[in-house]
Amino acid sequence: MAREQPLASAPAVPMTAIPALTADRGTWLSRQFQRYIGPRIVLILVCALFLLPFYWMVNTALKSSSDLVAYPPLLWPTQLTWSNFPDAVEYIPFWQYLRNTSAITVLTIIGSVISNPIIAYGFSRIEWPGRDQIFYLVLATVFIPFPVLIVALFDIFAKTPRPVLDGWQLAWEGNWINTYLPLVVPMFFGNAFWIFLMRQFMMQIPYEISDAARIDGASEFRIFYQIVLPQALPAIGVISIFAGLHAWNDFLGPLIYLQDEAKYTLSIGLTFFQSQREIQFSLLMAASTLIVLPVVALFLFFQRAFVEGISLGSIK
Repeated sequence: MAREQPLASAPAVPMTAIPALTADRGTWLSRQFQRYIGPRIVLILVCALFLLPFYWMVNTALKSSSDLVAYPPLLWPTQLTWSNFPDAVEYIPFWQYLRNTSAITVLTIIGSVISNPIIAYGFSRIEWPGRDQIFYLVLATVFIPFPVLIVALFDIFAKTPRPVLDGWQLAWEGNWINTYLPLVVPMFFGNAFWIFLMRQFMMQIPYEISDAARIDGASEFRIFYQIVLPQALPAIGVISIFAGLHAWNDFLGPLIYLQDEAKYTLSIGLTFFQSQREIQFSLLMAASTLIVLPVVALFLFFQRAFVEGISLGSIK
């Protein structure tokens, strides 16, 4: 009768392998923390820091009069006072200011979308003597602060006659002060930063496409309208967002050129009524929240187009 062979025993694990495995795991965890966990923690903290003023604005807008005078300040109201929002709309001529601001914003976006792509096309796709030198001169105007130009611009607009329709005839009278013309018309002549953005985007489009269209007999305008412009839509979307935000939040422009209270925008209207009437912080914060909400909604809806357009070299 054959003897049974004993089962082979498992090889013994060296004692030095366990510390090595522990060290590798610690190194892996440290690497994961540095690459993924740590940056996310920092981003969350920075985002919370930037969201703190917005939170405090909404928090104050929902507080009652007793909660506003409470000490220490309440981090959240004891009772949500939603009536502050309709009261804020009645506290100032909100709808009138909203119409004025919306009209200026829409006209500003239209002017920016029309002018900047055309100017950027001339600086990026057409060869002509002195093109780059003139572009550098245009780009240098970005570094000129607006307060330096206030007196000169006001003098120019004060001496520029305003077009007025007299029946079927066009007459020129008065000046541009106390009208929306100084806020809107300059947008139809381009903005240096937006021209730079569009130019850099258009330069990423292959020039062979334009050359092939010229060989086929296409005019320069047709190349711009049917070939270059459709590929530059993400950048045009970014310019629209920038122009809309600029017009919506502009304070110095309406403050300088508008003198009639009925033509005020939201930004200057809030400041004006804050100085003329008794300050009610809950109503002011409620009105400020209503002003900020369209901007937040605009960014959330067009966030993808904004990121795509602001990133150069996104042509597939």
